[in-house]
Amino acid sequence: MDKVIASPAEAIADIPDGATIAIAGFGVGHRFATSLIVALRDKGSKNLSVVCNSLGGPGQLRGQILAENKQVRKLIAAFSDRPGMKTASEEQIIAGELISELVPQGILVERCRAGAAGLPAFYSPTGVDTALADGKEIRYFDGKPFVLEHAIHLDYALLRAHRADRAGNLQFRGGSQNFNPSFAKAARVAIVEVDEIVEVGEIPPSLVDLPGIFVTRVVKSTLTLDPSTMKGTSGLRRAADTARLYNGKSALTRAGIAKRAARIVKEGSYVNLGTGIPTQVSNFLQGRDVFLHAENGILGYGEMVTGKDIDPDYYNAGGQFVALVPGASFFDSVTSFEMARGGKIDTVILGAYEVDQHANLANWSRSDATRGGIGGAMDLVAGKSELIVVMEHCDSKNNPKLRRQCTFPLTGKACVDWVVTDLALLHWTNGKYVLEEVAPGFSADEVIKLTEMEVVAAPNVGVMD
Repeated sequence: MDKVIASPAEAIADIPDGATIAIAGFGVGHRFATSLIVALRDKGSKNLSVVCNSLGGPGQLRGQILAENKQVRKLIAAFSDRPGMKTASEEQIIAGELISELVPQGILVERCRAGAAGLPAFYSPTGVDTALADGKEIRYFDGKPFVLEHAIHLDYALLRAHRADRAGNLQFRGGSQNFNPSFAKAARVAIVEVDEIVEVGEIPPSLVDLPGIFVTRVVKSTLTLDPSTMKGTSGLRRAADTARLYNGKSALTRAGIAKRAARIVKEGSYVNLGTGIPTQVSNFLQGRDVFLHAENGILGYGEMVTGKDIDPDYYNAGGQFVALVPGASFFDSVTSFEMARGGKIDTVILGAYEVDQHANLANWSRSDATRGGIGGAMDLVAGKSELIVVMEHCDSKNNPKLRRQCTFPLTGKACVDWVVTDLALLHWTNGKYVLEEVAPGFSADEVIKLTEMEVVAAPNVGVMD
């Protein structure tokens, strides 16, 4: 049995117009099926339905080049657009030329797993009380609401692995499994490009991450990207060490927000860090008895690294390169979200557009339920972990982000335990937010005046450090 194909062009030659294809990959571009994506662009198949985490940004050799070539009719993804990043796909969604269906990351892989397992649908706690549940069946189990989600079936999947043998057995490296296994299993034809092809038997059975029965074709990668030159998906709008001004005075920096949030984290806990400011928290947990979790499939990473310390397959959910700690492990996105929704993660730290006085969270949409970036936040919130939100106190137009009621679509309802801003530390206590600390140089009254939600000052308001 020999599944090796001579070239990427030959490997994708039978993908017809109108096919449903999945493109695996997460965060950084060097672990996408770049050679296959470029070959599909050059082939020119039209009216494609694309399933992926994100099409990526302009100029990136990812699914976005298919949208730029007007080949995509429908997008099923966790990110349809991102703030400050104008793309061909976003323009086409706005113009009504591209249909967009936003799906939380964990539900995306779970729908593919259901399709692979012959299950037509399943019920999930993810997305309850949000716009993504509109029009879907809700059923109660043990008094709790669950949303009906339908399986995804794929015609083709474009995958990337580190090594394959000629029978299609795959070996991934580091945190680069992500969506590959679930997409492969859901596809009628799974095509994988790899760094290295070896003879059958050269990959020890214990190191086979995906058995060849799920793989249809194998091809050697022909395009090599340098990961050291790449930026992750969650660059900060403001430098981590630069503070903004309120009433003419400097607030905490973004790094300062992350440092204060790190102090809330309990010893002996498993912690997920979202993209943006939350990723900075990893820099302030050295020496702590804490295991960090990333949705792409890492448990046990540490601070962010640069230069010679980079391993191209060790990166967090924001695509930033990180160090590992002793006891680290790797897995795929299905396993990652089992940890999240199953309540195995103790604490989740997320950014937000808004938090309101009812402890509701809004962190994914700037417009409507077809545009934005859900990522894994809804799945993480569904796990009922302790939730810490980190963000600036006001937005770039000086509008309050701590609201009486969220104006953006909800990510989760009544779920935020702590809020750490560049001005304040708030703790949800007995049905209200209590202001426990303020930034140096600010008074409790000043901070409350910059806060729209109802806040109660603690008897002795401390100073953030």
